[in-house]
Amino acid sequence: MQTTPFPTVPVLDLSPEIEALFPELEAAITEVVRSGKFIMGPDVAAFEKEVAQFLGVRNAIGVNSGTDAIVIALRACGVGPGDEVITTPFSFFATAESISAVGATPVFADIELGSLNIDPAAIEAAVGPRTKAILPVHLFGRPADMRRIAEIAERHGLRIVEDCAQAFGGWSEGRRTGTLGDVGAFSFFPSKNLGAFGDAGLVVTDDDELADHARMLRVHGAKKKYHNEMIGYNSRLDSLQAAVLRVKLPHVDRRNGQRRAVAERYNDLLGAVPSVALPDVTEGHVFHQYTVRLLDVDRDAVQRAMKERGVGTMVYYPVPQDRLPAYAGRHAPNPNSDAASAQVLSLPIWPEMAVEVQEQVAHTLMASLP
Repeated sequence: MQTTPFPTVPVLDLSPEIEALFPELEAAITEVVRSGKFIMGPDVAAFEKEVAQFLGVRNAIGVNSGTDAIVIALRACGVGPGDEVITTPFSFFATAESISAVGATPVFADIELGSLNIDPAAIEAAVGPRTKAILPVHLFGRPADMRRIAEIAERHGLRIVEDCAQAFGGWSEGRRTGTLGDVGAFSFFPSKNLGAFGDAGLVVTDDDELADHARMLRVHGAKKKYHNEMIGYNSRLDSLQAAVLRVKLPHVDRRNGQRRAVAERYNDLLGAVPSVALPDVTEGHVFHQYTVRLLDVDRDAVQRAMKERGVGTMVYYPVPQDRLPAYAGRHAPNPNSDAASAQVLSLPIWPEMAVEVQEQVAHTLMASLP
């Protein structure tokens, strides 16, 4: 196949945001460097206050990664050895890994193919005597069905820890993701809707007791320095990342709106293609990824053909968590998750994406189909 003369379209382009905010980012970083306050400095406290106000939650606790955010959230909820946590098989490995990291056992409940989120009916069927919590993932920025999940949790006396790694700024029924369960866990990995310049994460909750527990866990299990009360972690959000996030936070809603507009344009461009199942632009979906499902075609062949034509794509996720070597052979099959792993293809998306670039992506996808 002969490649086109078009420049390569990346899956994500961070440069427009960085260039637009560069003077503010440079000033914020310079201020931290000159202050010498790099660990748990004033920018961390300020960011925690500002992000709590943005999300509408009482407590926000900065940590060093989204993975640690889930681990600390689970431990704050009392999840540990002997417990089971119900989660989706169709997510990044950190979701299930965090459950195992606190000594609990992940129990995988299948997804809905339409939303790619965990199926509440499958959660209900998976509840057992050792179930302690439910860990839904707002995959690709689409909120899970939290109303039904909350009903199940209340009926069985379970905690809810939301994995919001891909859904910062999303909402459901007027409330932000992360505030719909007992505790929310966020990632600020650079590619996220609110991204740092390295690893960073956040734990949020309206429960003051859970918040106090999380604050202790992030600093080696201590309320007072050198007076450690439990085994914790070195999981502090550093001041440089907090400063970057403070600059970016006021722009999140606008940029998420741009992402939704990009998704709507993709749906218009691809709506007549029968072999491409499109994501719905539902309430609160902030489109961290724009992910289609390719039906009755070889997804990997289509991806290769698009790459040869100059358009980058990603597969999230080629192997469901329950099929990975760390968990394989221990769980009942999840047919919807298995099917999705062979069908999904994430197309390029970023807030400033030009219409003509989207048209190039859509036309390249159509030209790459058999």
